[in-house]
Amino acid sequence: MAKKKRTTIPGVSFSWKRALGITKLKREFTKATGIPTTKAGVERKLGSMILGMFLGGKKNSDNKDDNEKVY
Repeated sequence: MAKKKRTTIPGVSFSWKRALGITKLKREFTKATGIPTTKAGVERKLGSMILGMFLGGKKNSDNKDDNEKVY
């Protein structure tokens, strides 16, 4: 049996999460707390924390002071 082909309008999509405001809440939570809400983000953050424990200190590749802001 052949699959039904869905006809969609290119560039038009609907997201129920965006419609309910879930995406905005997740983004605001992440910005306020620094805790990622995606699986990849959580893995990246945990991985850097574990490496920091084993290698000591935080990762700072350019050896700049913590008080200097990079623009």
